[in-house]
Amino acid sequence: MSDRLVAAIADMREEEALGLVREMLERGVAPMAILDAAREAMAIVGQRYQEGRYFLPELLLSGEMLSQITDILKPELARLPEVKRHGKVVIGTVKGDIHDIGKNIVSFMLDVNGFDVLDLGVDVSPEAFVAAIKDSQAQVVGLSGFLTLAFDAMRETVRAIEKAGLREGVKIMIGGGQVGEEIRQYVGADAYGQDAMAAVALARGWVGAR
Repeated sequence: MSDRLVAAIADMREEEALGLVREMLERGVAPMAILDAAREAMAIVGQRYQEGRYFLPELLLSGEMLSQITDILKPELARLPEVKRHGKVVIGTVKGDIHDIGKNIVSFMLDVNGFDVLDLGVDVSPEAFVAAIKDSQAQVVGLSGFLTLAFDAMRETVRAIEKAGLREGVKIMIGGGQVGEEIRQYVGADAYGQDAMAAVALARGWVGAR
């Protein structure tokens, strides 16, 4: 049934996908297993977008489906044993970029894996990141950006964090769009994540979570 859910989400069959989520819950499928299927589907959506098979409307619809799926799962997730909290993460889409689907997935997965997440939203200025890091005392910062223009904004944000004297106290990850090792070096981040679970793995490693 998980394969059917992945296909329904990836193929933009919204009604079928939501129905499958409810059916899987009724059959006792673990909420996290359903989230794993949703994450797999979103990876396919992202790949199709990069290949030019999907466009912005499909990205928006997939994001809406994910939001509805998480709303369905929240009551079940609330019944799970309390997750040990590992640390704090500040995350946001950088200045000049308003894409938030990938960021929202990463925020959600960090939360359910034990992190206190401060999501700053989209089009976030370097100054707003600096202020949030100071206020929250976060150990990890996530910079998201889908557009290529976001790379300069990411670099500007890292430099602002350095100028504020906060760089040694935080680890910075980047993600979204065409982010890779070359962009990581250009930006000055510590690492990049290809997907939400990579972001979780990075954060857990940085705070020493087991």
